[in-house]
Amino acid sequence: MEEKKRVDAASEELERRSKYLSSLIERTKIKSESDQEEATTDRRKNKEKVKEEDRGVEAVRGGGELDKEFMKKIRVRAADMAPALQRRAFRCAREVFDAMPKLENKRLALALKKEFDTAYGPAWHCIVGTSFGSYVTHSLGGFLYFSIDKVYVLLFRTAVEPLAH
Repeated sequence: MEEKKRVDAASEELERRSKYLSSLIERTKIKSESDQEEATTDRRKNKEKVKEEDRGVEAVRGGGELDKEFMKKIRVRAADMAPALQRRAFRCAREVFDAMPKLENKRLALALKKEFDTAYGPAWHCIVGTSFGSYVTHSLGGFLYFSIDKVYVLLFRTAVEPLAH
């Protein structure tokens, strides 16, 4: 009887988390569509101001600069992360991409993890690949799933709890 209660409680928790992730993905899709519309409007306004030598660079969501061609390759699939942190992830990914003649998934994952561990504290995790599945629990505001061409990147933070000795 007690085991059945535990199984039921675990099933309910799994269902609750699944619904949360589904709603998060839906909100991200809606948000990403409106962000793309805003970006298109902003680009039109900025084209008039941009000089000939600056044509290859544009602002991303109001901060930082990334190459236009590289930004066209990036697609945010789901996010529960502040735009500033997203820009940092994109910038770090671009630096790693530029430093490698051929993409090394493990190297990109390690670079993103180290960057975020150093800047925002421990317990960041990163998965990079062309085909993978995952079901992760993350800290609020610490989830980003994006693609660059055909490479997918999952960056997330988990809660760190001290060990009781």
